[in-house]
Amino acid sequence: MLLTADPALSMLERNRTFRPSAAPLSTRVFRIRDRLFRRIPAPAHRVLTRPTGSGPWTLYFAFLPGGELAAAHRDTLARLRALDRRLLVVCAAPDPASVPDDLRAASDALVWKALPGFDFSGYTAGLLALAEFAPGSDAFVLNDSVFGPFGDVGAWLAEARWALTGFTATSSLENHIQSYAFVLRDVTPARIASLRGILMPDHAFDELRRVVINQETQLARTAIRTMSVGSFLYADTPAVEDPTLQLALPLLRAGFPFLKRSLLGGKLAHLHRQDEVAAGLRAAGYSG
Repeated sequence: MLLTADPALSMLERNRTFRPSAAPLSTRVFRIRDRLFRRIPAPAHRVLTRPTGSGPWTLYFAFLPGGELAAAHRDTLARLRALDRRLLVVCAAPDPASVPDDLRAASDALVWKALPGFDFSGYTAGLLALAEFAPGSDAFVLNDSVFGPFGDVGAWLAEARWALTGFTATSSLENHIQSYAFVLRDVTPARIASLRGILMPDHAFDELRRVVINQETQLARTAIRTMSVGSFLYADTPAVEDPTLQLALPLLRAGFPFLKRSLLGGKLAHLHRQDEVAAGLRAAGYSG
């Protein structure tokens, strides 16, 4: 495994093949209600620079309501540019003219998306572009909710053994891979069609909880019907509902490539001492 030994991580199962579990009845009821009454039309999007050539791609979703890159975006873009993969950026911004010039310069392919819809609408727009213009590509997909990737993320990508590989998975709500970062192999129109209930070309959800209930927690369950699914790490314990939160610092120290941005000065800053979070980021090489 790519992590160093740490007793704090002993509760995590490694290299776990996905197995569906039953969601609570209340969650299933919420899903039916949301699908019937809470969806919005898919946000507008436009391919500004087409991806060309199948092969290894990175798909990075950046939410820029003010049309400006933060230090964390710049750090991540530099790290992604250093990988031996072409970079497709999906930028959520008020309009195509709001996409920053330096983001255009940093990307090999670029898709603008209107602001509504959260990351799954961005993933949909980007994966549709790959499937159309570079079919058969493998996609390393991540959003801007995380710092990183730190360390040798290329080694992690090389170890992705399933057609859909999550970095972490949890049994919270039901067994599911977490969607801040994952690997999807062989991105073709047929593969995207098999995920149509999750990657919705015509609809979206515009509230975080609805995105989690209807898309993130259903991604692996939908994918397993047509492809292999698994994760590098899996948490199945009430003490660790989300390993990227409860075990964020032990994971980072052990060589995990991501840290949630909300843990440093954000809405989840209360979960860890801020000096320890900052020190962990510095040790990982972040200087933003």
